[in-house]
Amino acid sequence: MTTSDPAPQTEVDPAVRAELGRLRDSIDNIDAAVVHMLAERFKCTQQVGHLKAEHALPPADPARESRQIERLRQLAENAKLDPAFAEKLLNFIISEVIRHHEQIAADAGPKAGPSGE
Repeated sequence: MTTSDPAPQTEVDPAVRAELGRLRDSIDNIDAAVVHMLAERFKCTQQVGHLKAEHALPPADPARESRQIERLRQLAENAKLDPAFAEKLLNFIISEVIRHHEQIAADAGPKAGPSGE
């Protein structure tokens, strides 16, 4: 057999195939829910970014980020999820949020004075 030959197919019990299909359908549904939840989260963080830009607040809030990471690590432990994985995921999300907030602030430009100038 050469490396270009397809792997030999083995007979799979129909019950196993059905269970794989059921589990994969659940995974697909969960993935869709995760995407929708992230979209909702980013809608909220966009509003935070606009509020920060309007009031000349910094895009990042390291104290809140630290609290959120600790909170998420605890939630992950309680859910039997690797806390290090949860922290990596949240750090990625936070970096995206900060990037969005920086862009919102840049788009807003310098804050106008009371006369609108």
